[in-house]
Amino acid sequence: MANATSANLKLTVQQTGENSGTWGQFTNTNLLILEQAIGGYDAVGITSGATLTFSNGILSNGKNQVLKLTGTISGNVNVVIPDSIEKTYIVFNSTTGAHTVTFKTSSGTGVTWGATEKTTKIVYSDGTNVVDTGLISNILEDSSPELGGNLDTNSFNIKFDDAHGITDDSDNEQLIFQKIGSAVNYFEMTNSATGDNPGLSVEGGDTNVGLNISTKGTGLVKFNDAVYNPEVALTDATTIDWAVNTAPVAKVTLAGNRTIAAPSGGATGQFVSLLVIQDGTGSRTITWNAVYEFSGDTAPTLTTTANRGDLFVFRYNGTKWLEVGTTLNLILS
Repeated sequence: MANATSANLKLTVQQTGENSGTWGQFTNTNLLILEQAIGGYDAVGITSGATLTFSNGILSNGKNQVLKLTGTISGNVNVVIPDSIEKTYIVFNSTTGAHTVTFKTSSGTGVTWGATEKTTKIVYSDGTNVVDTGLISNILEDSSPELGGNLDTNSFNIKFDDAHGITDDSDNEQLIFQKIGSAVNYFEMTNSATGDNPGLSVEGGDTNVGLNISTKGTGLVKFNDAVYNPEVALTDATTIDWAVNTAPVAKVTLAGNRTIAAPSGGATGQFVSLLVIQDGTGSRTITWNAVYEFSGDTAPTLTTTANRGDLFVFRYNGTKWLEVGTTLNLILS
């Protein structure tokens, strides 16, 4: 009776009385194939796709346990193994090019890597289709994974689904990552169980980044150190610009008669202050933009003495900057 071939790894199945003087060679080859299936590695170029081989009785690239898919692909490609093969694989998609890679059987379905997905998957063929075990994705994307020890992220990012983040073992004290459309992203820390602790959210858009600290119970936020806005010197010019989102506490030294432009970056309810300083000559004047509203609808007359300062404080109501207080003729040194 002639030798037979196993269904999956295509090992040579020796029959009684066959291979006199050569049975050892067949046995050694079978052992090498088994070694390949258990721990073998191969880098397979798949520039235009590939069909992995399962030749009878010899080493073949499709029999390896670990496969690295390489090459620059210009379109979606398939990596195909024959039907009826039952085997597990660890497959790393290392191709370049923004196209999908599908690892499948000849006639069945398979596992697909997204156009920019360069990850490792543990898959298996059941003889009809190639299936993702989900082992790696379950570890990385499980809704409540537990991590211990040193989590080294020097080479990789930790990715969260929208509106998901980090919780403790009671689902409290969440760190939530949230995306709103394509313009604003933020993360939030809060106590989801009791809702009575201060919450912290950091928001960022295309042009602005904001820090919002809110309270849900006591109404108090404690700071161990002083919180302040450092004073910013505005650029003196014929028309003086003031970005109140980055310089809510500002000063400007006048070297001539000036106009104060409407502030930019204001938020309703915001308080700002501006110290207007006369230069060494003095008697400089300013004209305020119409968005500044003073008591009696009349702006105070600036101090004329050289090197003296006038301090203005405003509150924004969403439309106008309302005068809160003005202190004139300040000696600054």
